[in-house]
Amino acid sequence: MATDREERISDEVLDELLEGREPATVFESGGLIDELKKRLAERMLDGEMDHHPGSEEEAEAGNHRNGYGAKTVLTDTGKLELSIPRDRHGRFDPVLIGKCRRRFAGFDDKIIALYARGLTTREIAAHVGELHGVEISPDLVSAVTAAVLEEVAAWQGRGLDATYAIVFCDAIRVKIRDEGMGNHRAVYLAIGVRCSGHKEILGIWIEQTEGAKFWPRVATELRNRGCQDILIAVVDGLKGFPEAITTVFPRTVVQTCIVRLIRYSMHCASWKERRPVAAALNPVYQAESAAAARERLEEFDRGPWGKKYPAIAQSRRRNWEQVIPFFAVAPELREIMHTTNAIESLNAQVRKAVRGRGHFPGEEAAAKLIWLVLRNVQARWKNPPITWQAAKAQLAIQFEDRFPLTE
Repeated sequence: MATDREERISDEVLDELLEGREPATVFESGGLIDELKKRLAERMLDGEMDHHPGSEEEAEAGNHRNGYGAKTVLTDTGKLELSIPRDRHGRFDPVLIGKCRRRFAGFDDKIIALYARGLTTREIAAHVGELHGVEISPDLVSAVTAAVLEEVAAWQGRGLDATYAIVFCDAIRVKIRDEGMGNHRAVYLAIGVRCSGHKEILGIWIEQTEGAKFWPRVATELRNRGCQDILIAVVDGLKGFPEAITTVFPRTVVQTCIVRLIRYSMHCASWKERRPVAAALNPVYQAESAAAARERLEEFDRGPWGKKYPAIAQSRRRNWEQVIPFFAVAPELREIMHTTNAIESLNAQVRKAVRGRGHFPGEEAAAKLIWLVLRNVQARWKNPPITWQAAKAQLAIQFEDRFPLTE
């Protein structure tokens, strides 16, 4: 077997390439690296042309080489002037850089990566010009990123697992221009935790209709894409979502985010007193059962903070049905489902990317950027949390045959 050393370009070849060159110029625009790219590209194009006129069909048609044509192409490091071989009948369409193409794949990837970081089309055009000395138009950036929409559509319609242990849902608001006016739209995201513990972003939905009609459509879409059961859904005050989920997935346990409920309670207290009020409320959500939690809520209400801020206990009583599912699960599961922090963290990264935009020209532009951010985030989700094995055992006990042990 050849060693790594033997598989590399020999030192003699490298010495010959570097002979008489200033080291600082090797990586500059128009330097040795660009020269090598040009020579390699032209060598490959010549190789393609040698095969093309040599095919049986082309030979019978009397086709043959017919000189060269000049073509400027953009790469991820700058632009190259290539000599493209031509054939007499004009049928040669090289694989390396097709007839109508002016950019190598790496160039498009760089534009898409910049777009995913939240740069506008004009900012990307300026950045590429400053960094690589290549002038491109904002329209070109839009055309390159438009190709992402096909990937978005395929991703949004892909098949899902039959069962998800936990699904977290939350929303962010973005400004989208509609008929000349910038209107705020809700963009809903959902994270599914597979029975193996691995996380997956299930979809992006931009609300166009009122909640009463919107959520049944989302729940039905999840079912149509192959999801047959959701064990637990953790939501954050999304109007109409619990009813829609339980209509499509009638056995799903719907839980409101406990951390958000506590935060909501803090709005009733003064800023300086929020920390001790939260500490006084913690025993309610640390109770071993719903009955014990209700008793601790009443103790809080009778205590000094409850008397000073009676609205806190009143709001918890009104929303008690949204709280009690939490107490029906084991502590290992409570640790995972007590908060929508997983999706809030995701939302924070999306907000960071859209913050400098002001507004999007349309829903497609918003979907492109948000999907690119989500794709980058999900690529970093490798392993389930270390607490998942204990949670998995509890899920298997609580949900029995609904939880697939083969995961």
